[in-house]
Amino acid sequence: MRKIFLAVILLGAFTIFGCNKNAGADDSKNEDTTPAALQEQNQLSSDNNTSSKAFNFTLTDTQGKKINLSDYAGKIVIVDFWATWCPPCRRGIPDLISLQKQFKNKIAVIGISVDSDTKSDVIPFIKSMGINYTVCYASQEVVHAYGDIEAIPTSFVIDKDGNIVNQHVGLTDKSVYVDEINKLLGKS
Repeated sequence: MRKIFLAVILLGAFTIFGCNKNAGADDSKNEDTTPAALQEQNQLSSDNNTSSKAFNFTLTDTQGKKINLSDYAGKIVIVDFWATWCPPCRRGIPDLISLQKQFKNKIAVIGISVDSDTKSDVIPFIKSMGINYTVCYASQEVVHAYGDIEAIPTSFVIDKDGNIVNQHVGLTDKSVYVDEINKLLGKS
């Protein structure tokens, strides 16, 4: 019974906090981890934007085609680092699918899969989830250029001029993206 309880607690932690390769590295911090505090922390990090130029990557998509970030100039882009094995990533994908449908040609969502040992799961996962946006495979160069992604999902909102205007670490509510997109479209 204790093992089942522990498994449920661990699954809940992954769902709330994201998948972090350095989880538990510094447990000495006494952080407030309630859902409200996490949302506030995510909002604070998104408000702390510096509007730096996004790295113009070239990656291979799941169809074998080379994709350049510069191909999306003139559009708002959401770059989302994720993996098939990450529960919060799985929970956030339906929102990204919905955003791509809602804003059609005004935005582009680019999923960057960090799957390595599970790379063969990516295409079946895309099909099972009905992903309607471009999915590429990560490279070390791109992971490094975007700040050595420490946890997934991690997403970047990039404006029409190629500037990073926000970064979100962990599961982010769709309404946050909608507000940011509307501001960038001048609809706020």
